[in-house]
Amino acid sequence: MTQDVEMKEQHQPSNSTTSSPSTLHHLKEIASLIETGAYAKETRRIQRAVRLTNTLRRKLKASVLYAFLNFALSAGSESFNRLICYLPKEDEHEMEVDTATSVTQAPAKHPLPELEIYCYLLVLIFLIDQKKHNEAKACSSASIARLKNLNRRTVDVLASRLYSYYSLSYELTGDLAEIRGSLLALHRIATLRHDELGQETLLNLLLRNYLHYNLYDQAEKLRSKAPRFEAHSNQQFCRYLFYLGKIRTIQLEYTDAKESLLQAARKAPAAALAFRVQCNKWAVIVRLLLGEIPERTVFMQKGMESALRPYFELTNAVRIGDLELFKSVADKFSSTFSTDRTHNLIVRLRHNVIRTGLRNISISYSRISLADVAKKLRLDSANPVADAESIVAKAIRDGAIDATLDRANGWMVSKETGDIYSTNEPQLAFNSRIAFCLNMHNEAVRALRFPPNSHKEKESAEKRRERQQQEQELAKHIAEEDDDEF
Repeated sequence: MTQDVEMKEQHQPSNSTTSSPSTLHHLKEIASLIETGAYAKETRRIQRAVRLTNTLRRKLKASVLYAFLNFALSAGSESFNRLICYLPKEDEHEMEVDTATSVTQAPAKHPLPELEIYCYLLVLIFLIDQKKHNEAKACSSASIARLKNLNRRTVDVLASRLYSYYSLSYELTGDLAEIRGSLLALHRIATLRHDELGQETLLNLLLRNYLHYNLYDQAEKLRSKAPRFEAHSNQQFCRYLFYLGKIRTIQLEYTDAKESLLQAARKAPAAALAFRVQCNKWAVIVRLLLGEIPERTVFMQKGMESALRPYFELTNAVRIGDLELFKSVADKFSSTFSTDRTHNLIVRLRHNVIRTGLRNISISYSRISLADVAKKLRLDSANPVADAESIVAKAIRDGAIDATLDRANGWMVSKETGDIYSTNEPQLAFNSRIAFCLNMHNEAVRALRFPPNSHKEKESAEKRRERQQQEQELAKHIAEEDDDEF
């Protein structure tokens, strides 16, 4: 690192040329890793190559990519000619120099399909990072057309990444609806080929596509009819839980939605801060709709204080049961709620605010007139007493308050509060906690991974050292993988 810094200080004008050989060398090592994994049919090596690519993402330049394409693809091949058209022509001199050095080293006459798809992936990542969205759309469409002709399990890891960037490139240009039919066709192909990683990736992309246009019914129909299998990627499983939680929330299935959203927030990696913020926003709204009050620690998580501030003030208004405060908070942060697409859910909370205020009144007063109830709830309707009577009657029927309604005298008479430990509520609370812990244990057991054929053959000392080295490298790059996924 010190040598690189000194070189940059001495030769600042040629910064790109000094960094190119290092990045190009790493890309060549990744290419050899992909070749080894393709010949040995080991997807774990290709997964490792994708993780290593994430570390080089910010170092990619047009000259480096041009040199790597000359190294990995045949100079006159169709893929090479197509990919170089997407690269900018600003530094042609650098490209010629890098090309001359790379071609003389090891030109590939018959590149593997895995290496060809990896070249598409590299160029697509570069175009998206450079905000060349139209070129990224064209490149992603060409890569998907090439993928349809490949049926190799070693390509599945690279294909799943290409699917994600394919959808992202169209989403960035606002044309997400155009590829819905293509994604459905790709999902059908992945199902027929038993590409489970591609299936779960494409299912999440389709759900995102539907939810982007508020097509919740179509999203639920697809989700219910899609084939189910064991999750292969933790990141894709977190996304699936988040989309499932949003669908359940819109369909008024708040209990299932709460479980899915909290599980998605818990399973998400620590580096995926924006994703966890979105999960917590929706989870807070769902818990409020269920009549629960989230703990203050939910809003004080590291890095989330400012993002969750509107929802904290909203929770405070619901907890107090103050309808005027609730309206002021909803108006104050209306733009934030509209951006988060939670404005319609907050409209539903008005009834919960009234019910919470009514519950506080029933606890404070043994008998109170309906006119005073309407005044304390701050009902601003034409006939507040009649509205208060209907609200009290509905709350009594739903079991929200333990009281009786005296219509003759216009009173609400509250019953004496009994000992809560004589009811079944403590048992239900413990049962939910135990079920949560058992579910977490079962998921941890299912997430265990073992080397292939470990029960059939005994590994030698050399294989053991190689496996331990791979495990150490996997642990080193797992955080970077999580950061790139989200």
